[in-house]
Amino acid sequence: MKSKWRAGLITMLLLGSSAAWAQRFDAGGVEVEVISDRGRPLSRYPLRDSGSAIYKAYVEAVRGQNYSVQIRNRTSQRIGVVVAVDGRNIISGDRSNLRPDERMYVLAPYQQESYEGWRTGKNRVNRFYFTDAGDSYSGAWGDYSAMGVIAVAAFREVEKYKSPVQPWTREGSGYSDQRGLRNAPPAAAPRAQSEPGTGYGESEWSPSRKVEFDPERRPFAQFFLKYAWRETLCQQGVIECNGSSRRPKNRFWNENEDYAPPPPPQDDREEWR
Repeated sequence: MKSKWRAGLITMLLLGSSAAWAQRFDAGGVEVEVISDRGRPLSRYPLRDSGSAIYKAYVEAVRGQNYSVQIRNRTSQRIGVVVAVDGRNIISGDRSNLRPDERMYVLAPYQQESYEGWRTGKNRVNRFYFTDAGDSYSGAWGDYSAMGVIAVAAFREVEKYKSPVQPWTREGSGYSDQRGLRNAPPAAAPRAQSEPGTGYGESEWSPSRKVEFDPERRPFAQFFLKYAWRETLCQQGVIECNGSSRRPKNRFWNENEDYAPPPPPQDDREEWR
């Protein structure tokens, strides 16, 4: 049996059920959603079709609002998910590259779970909340390399699971350190003061246990959700605000990724010249 402490096998499984599901981000049998504490999905504006193995979308952030990341496994097999917020792994707090040797959560077949904050121990998390980049958890580490992005990488299991579930016995080590708390000064000036980030909010109860999981080397689905303030989405033309229209379509930048249509009929070609 492989050691449960080897890189890539250190995983977490949340206990308990999650809230209702709505407006899903779906790719490769995995669904991802960003939910407010009121149980409502945050407004989102996709850039790619959900059928792609890589899903990208804008999400509208509300300053000071707590949120959670909900993930559903729609496959018949267990999967592991590496979740990074602002470029930091939400279990360990380390800088993430969405690799299989990072700490990850495990979802049983058809299981849905909600991840509400930075894990600080076996049964505790500190809540996610939208704040300015300088007040964010990543900002406390001086890391602005992936600010404002919620990233999820889903991995299939290499071999059939045979080991019994092991209780989680370690506290402190391997979890997010106590940094980035509300009202704590940032370690360094953020690159963009207007850019949002995710803070290290209030501590809450969140039971978990440790399980064995050997992930494949490459993820089968990835999600990149770029959250931004409403005013930023307005300025970028992602949404209509105050009667303004969406940004004009750029012939060299088509976010729908359409393909070349057939040429117009011979009689209609003159008007295209």
